[in-house]
Amino acid sequence: MLRLAPTLLIALLVLPVGAGLLMVLLPAFGYLPALGGNTVSMAPWQSLFAQPGLGRSIAVSFASGLLSTLMALVVVVLFLAASRGTWLDRGIRRLVSPLLAIPHAAVAFGLAFLIAPSGLLARFLSPGLTGWERPPDWLIVNDAIGLTLMAGLVLKEVPFLLLMCLAALPQLQPDQRVMLSRSLGYAPSIAWLKSVFPALYPLIRLPVYAVIAYATSVVDMAMILGPTLPPTLSVSILSWFNDPDLNRRFMASAGAVLQLGVTLAALLTWWLGEQCVKRVSQGWLVNGARSTGSVAIAMGGRLLLATTTLLAISAIGGLVIFSVAGFWRFPDALPGTFTLDHWQRLLPSLATPLLNTLSVGLAATLIAAALVVAVLENEVRQRLPASRSQWLLYLPLIIPQAAFLFGLVVAAESINVRPQRTLVVAAHLLFVAPYLYLSLSEAYRRLDPRWLQVAHSLGASPWRAFWQVRLPLLLAPLLTACAVSLAVSIGQYLPTLLLGGGRVPTITTEAVAMASGGNRRLIAVLALLQALLPFIGFSLALLIPRLAWAKRRQMRGVA
Repeated sequence: MLRLAPTLLIALLVLPVGAGLLMVLLPAFGYLPALGGNTVSMAPWQSLFAQPGLGRSIAVSFASGLLSTLMALVVVVLFLAASRGTWLDRGIRRLVSPLLAIPHAAVAFGLAFLIAPSGLLARFLSPGLTGWERPPDWLIVNDAIGLTLMAGLVLKEVPFLLLMCLAALPQLQPDQRVMLSRSLGYAPSIAWLKSVFPALYPLIRLPVYAVIAYATSVVDMAMILGPTLPPTLSVSILSWFNDPDLNRRFMASAGAVLQLGVTLAALLTWWLGEQCVKRVSQGWLVNGARSTGSVAIAMGGRLLLATTTLLAISAIGGLVIFSVAGFWRFPDALPGTFTLDHWQRLLPSLATPLLNTLSVGLAATLIAAALVVAVLENEVRQRLPASRSQWLLYLPLIIPQAAFLFGLVVAAESINVRPQRTLVVAAHLLFVAPYLYLSLSEAYRRLDPRWLQVAHSLGASPWRAFWQVRLPLLLAPLLTACAVSLAVSIGQYLPTLLLGGGRVPTITTEAVAMASGGNRRLIAVLALLQALLPFIGFSLALLIPRLAWAKRRQMRGVA
């Protein structure tokens, strides 16, 4: 049965994506008999290109995806080059998983509350440094060119790329590479950039592509931080798809195909950039410069990632303050009064969204955990190298959500499957499984095989050794991977909205829906609750192994 696990996992990820792409492609060319489209037509595309502001929507989507990914990658690479083995490096490594777990919408709301004209930063600087007695009339959040959206994307992309780098680095023996380069007189940061990064980048190329795909097609963050007139392409597609006029479904499908084209164009542009950097950097790699720029790299790498981390933490801190703020006039740094009225007002109505969030997240995480553990166990038992088809696990992350989720809705409707909780769980599984695999695979492969050999020598069967030796040793990384996956599920907006048809409300859908209301206190309560759930998951992932091995101090699992 284990041998079927890799095929089953890939099929569960690839088939829905393929079906979704097919069922969005047909209506894009006018063919959807259920809505009266019985012939192939270019009318949907003509309607799409007639939409005002379409060019700006495409440009913002394209630019935000590329620029935010570039900035995030630069921050991560410079930090790894500058801070190897320092206290800052150790501290950030401990924070990377919790920061990754904070849902996108929560980060977006926190950043908006932090940098808005009447936000926390303006309040702390006023009136002493700015002279402002009232908020300036500046369009910071929802700016026309998407700068705030890019900033929010960077805050979320940095932890993900850093986690991917940390997972890939053990394969490269970076300490030995840097030590050899330093013996030749290279400064530590230059040694890392010249000897480690060229070998590291091919290992993180697919995660980088996944980041580009997400950033070019994000919906929830774009609704909160992005431009509004016109919005980004993905937000426009969602509005067309939800339009009461069902004929707009054809134009929405054409927009979804266009979104796929925008993402593919961004990926192609990035690939061309890779080739240019590869050629240009050849001379720098072998020019023998041993310390030029090392001080700037060391200072910049530490400062950039520390600033990014501080902004993310400050954003969450801002949510805490707004959620308990009473009367708060500008430019007071802190509220004049504190109250729990906002919590008391919202919590009674959040029982159903909270239950849906936990039930869907736990179901998707448990199914993904069973599949991923089966795949990895088969790989270890058969002593197989990492499969070349592993890139298929990234397919739901590389293909824009808007490009296939709309097609999945059409496919479900065509076979009379109505929006329901089961569909939402299946949709979340598409995104939860890849993250769980990425989080767990390295720890699973690095477990010392001698533990299992000892168990077999004592007469234990393979399955008994699995349950009584391997899983206990891997308890901590397995629970951490499940916590990451649960956080990913909690943050899913578009799959929940489309496959649930609005009938499976979650904390995330409620928070984004309230974004248009403008009540910062109530938005802060929802966003903070959304961030609190992953925090509880990570706390349990740290606490349970300690309780399980409280009387076994010599027990050492794989961290």
